[in-house]
Amino acid sequence: QVQLVGSGGGLVQAGGSLRLSCEASGRTYSIYYMGWFRQAPGKEREFLSTITWSAGSADYADSVKGRFTISRDNAKNTVYLQMNSLKSEDTAVYYCAASAKWLLGRSGTPSYDYWGQGTQVTVSS
Repeated sequence: QVQLVGSGGGLVQAGGSLRLSCEASGRTYSIYYMGWFRQAPGKEREFLSTITWSAGSADYADSVKGRFTISRDNAKNTVYLQMNSLKSEDTAVYYCAASAKWLLGRSGTPSYDYWGQGTQVTVSS
């Protein structure tokens, strides 16, 4: 089992920045890649970004490409999501996730085995 604890959410003005963190514990050696998703009220959970645990290869959804940056610190078992130029439509609960299997498609929720508890991000306009 892998446990994920997300943090770093909060209230920020439009145009501002936040950095989310997600610390993994437990069987971290089983992680192939990690990802970030978000879910706004009344909407489906949306893929944002993913990163491979070993090589650090990253991919992004078009909606956040150029504004969000994913990174990881293997020594700390932590993945980060740096969010810049935030917009009101970025308001959502943000979730980190980890996968213990290697898949080509990594943007769907079924591709992930473990989920963090979610952290609220609110962007005021």
